[in-house]
Amino acid sequence: MDQPFKQRFDRLAPFIPGRVLAGALGASFMVVIALLIHIDLMIDPEVPRFWVLSAWFVGLAVLRWALRDAKGGAAEKLRDFAEYVVTFMCISLLGVLASYALAGVSHGFVDAELERADQMLGFDWLALYHLVAASPLLQHLGQAAYSNIYITPAILFLSMAWKGEKASARQFLLTYWAAVVMTLSVFPLMPAKGALDYLTDGPVPYMPTSGRWQGVIIPELREHLIPKIDLGALQGLVCAPSFHTVSGVLYLAWAWKSPRLRWLLVPMNIAMLMATPIEGVHYLSDMILGAGVALLAIALVERWVRRSSSMPTGLLATA
Repeated sequence: MDQPFKQRFDRLAPFIPGRVLAGALGASFMVVIALLIHIDLMIDPEVPRFWVLSAWFVGLAVLRWALRDAKGGAAEKLRDFAEYVVTFMCISLLGVLASYALAGVSHGFVDAELERADQMLGFDWLALYHLVAASPLLQHLGQAAYSNIYITPAILFLSMAWKGEKASARQFLLTYWAAVVMTLSVFPLMPAKGALDYLTDGPVPYMPTSGRWQGVIIPELREHLIPKIDLGALQGLVCAPSFHTVSGVLYLAWAWKSPRLRWLLVPMNIAMLMATPIEGVHYLSDMILGAGVALLAIALVERWVRRSSSMPTGLLATA
């Protein structure tokens, strides 16, 4: 599909109004606040990162509002990029905060079941870990690849804002939100310490990016030993489903739509998925579950968009 036609097609595609995303974020915000109150957990406003993040959110929101009437040119591209980034940041932050609250009401760990599933799949996590632990090069490559979870969305949003692909961008954001909700719905039912903590004991030759935080923080949250969340020291607590895998599959799906970005983002995210078992201390079984969550989110949002766009009321009319 040539680029000019692709842009025209995108502008005519079913368009998700901002009120849909705003409603999803508003509902998520209320649920997260209720969860935090339920387990007597609050955000620490005294750490510097709180004010840095607040400044970013406010700055992007103000920029989006100030350029709300921009039509064409750099101003419209900047407005759309600000919208995509601030929405993505809100979804991500609410998701992390919700994971802390949900960890506090979870029970037990399912590492034995996940490891048993890995054995049935023929996946030896310890063998892969020792291979990486013996190679500084693999460690550096894995750490770099694992950080693509932050890099890829910035590239996607910049590309979609530049090309005027607002319909695609908003569908991505709604799909990302749906995937976060589904991941968090499963998480308290199957909390895990992570493969490193479960399969090793004592000092380790190489400490992956995710370390052993699940096995430390989750029990402390359950015992109400963490009264405040330090936004400068947030740790990923969701082992199953693997949200790095969820993100990687979503990124691949959207990167594949762009021939110019495909050559860059597809290898980047395949590398991220390959690094996830060690750097994210994930089991192969929880990665498969994460891939399933991503594919389900894509399918559900795509179906909803198509059905809504065909309704006489024009639910997804441009707004």
